[in-house]
Amino acid sequence: MYNGVVRTTIEIRPEHRARLLELAARRGEKGFSSVVGEAIDAYLEAGSANDRLREKALRLRGKLKSDEAEGMRRRVAKVREFWR
Repeated sequence: MYNGVVRTTIEIRPEHRARLLELAARRGEKGFSSVVGEAIDAYLEAGSANDRLREKALRLRGKLKSDEAEGMRRRVAKVREFWR
């Protein structure tokens, strides 16, 4: 019977496994499947959010007047002078 869960094998570093087990134990869980599941959900959601932001930014292409765009380029270049 399919219960919506798929078993799979992944390779992780021993230190990751140890930390996952510690986290699960602090939560009172024997294994770390739920911790990994939450991490996957968060990763996929962040990717979706980044995609939405990228699409929103691309829709703005061509919206600035040329003098506005040039002013922004100058301001960004000035800020980048202080980046390390």
